[in-house]
Amino acid sequence: MASENIISQRDTLNWLSNPDVSFVDGSWYLPSQNRNAKEEFSIARIPGAVFFDIDAIADPDTDLPHMLPHPEVFAEVAGVLGLSHDKLIIVYDGPGMFSAPRVWWTLKVMGAQNVKVLEGGFDTWKTENLPVERGIPNQPRQSIFQAHLAHNKVASRKDVENNIEYGRAITLDARPNDRFKGTAPEPREGMRSGHIPKSLSLPASDLIENGKLLEVPKLNKIFHEMLIYPDSEVITTCGSGVTAAILTLALHESGRKNTRLYDGSWAEWGRPDGPEISSDDK
Repeated sequence: MASENIISQRDTLNWLSNPDVSFVDGSWYLPSQNRNAKEEFSIARIPGAVFFDIDAIADPDTDLPHMLPHPEVFAEVAGVLGLSHDKLIIVYDGPGMFSAPRVWWTLKVMGAQNVKVLEGGFDTWKTENLPVERGIPNQPRQSIFQAHLAHNKVASRKDVENNIEYGRAITLDARPNDRFKGTAPEPREGMRSGHIPKSLSLPASDLIENGKLLEVPKLNKIFHEMLIYPDSEVITTCGSGVTAAILTLALHESGRKNTRLYDGSWAEWGRPDGPEISSDDK
């Protein structure tokens, strides 16, 4: 069966010449990856693609990184990028499954009806010698994006604190396991090490192979072993709300759609004055 959320490289080719389909480069990288997303986009991209800057398309009234903006702001920016809430949007990044799921999630919670993540990413696209646009990107034709924030898909710090007390949802942490345990330092200066109490570790990298999510049977096996069932309520978290979306995408692919993403994630929780944490030392 065709995926509701993911599209293959070859299937994407069928949409290249369709004016009603938008292509979005949602690349974003950690400093340790030594890649510049904007610069790479300015050099080469899928034909007709626009660049979605998750640091710029964010709430300006907080010092937390790339938090969701207000729907009115998002609607204006998305419209300028030529995105419509009721038309197909195909999102990609360089490696295939790193930051594109965050853009997928953002578009979905803002009301986009049909968003897919390109598996394999632009790196594979170029390796396969598929069509590439170079030079200065064309200005997209402005569109209308009717944004309505799905509050039931977003978790706040207060939501997570309440969940620790009442335990209705499973909290999954997408960071590497050594950061979850508190045995490795956080990349952001000044952050404490450890994890949200009662949360579980599921590194996003464990769900990805060659820029693609694992096949659904493998995802089901992982989730079943963690006692995460189709009707389980799940809160996903990570360092700053980016790779948590990989877990959210994987959960949705396996039929587990009762999810919320903790937008502040460890960038908020791990502050020196943040809530209680757990670690291997506690």
